[in-house]
Amino acid sequence: MAIDPRTLEERLARLPGWAFQNGRIEKTFAFPAYADGVAFALRVTLEAERRNHHPDELAILWKRVRVAYVTHSAGGVTERDLEAAAWIEAHLAGKTGLES
Repeated sequence: MAIDPRTLEERLARLPGWAFQNGRIEKTFAFPAYADGVAFALRVTLEAERRNHHPDELAILWKRVRVAYVTHSAGGVTERDLEAAAWIEAHLAGKTGLES
């Protein structure tokens, strides 16, 4: 079930840099080198497989990676999308135990 707009706004306030755009939540991450972004994208991919919940977009750019989530079958952003975004933030903060 898609999250109502008010709740989504409140939840996004706890995920720095994430925004609701184009019907999905998204964020672009910056890295010091292209390879760092590729490594990050791979970790996001592996976690998506583990969760069986994949980003709507995972774009590797020059020293940046854009990640976006929406649950199409629910018609919007769901708890699973927010949990995936929170996992990414925890991963980058070194709190997931999956660091390389």
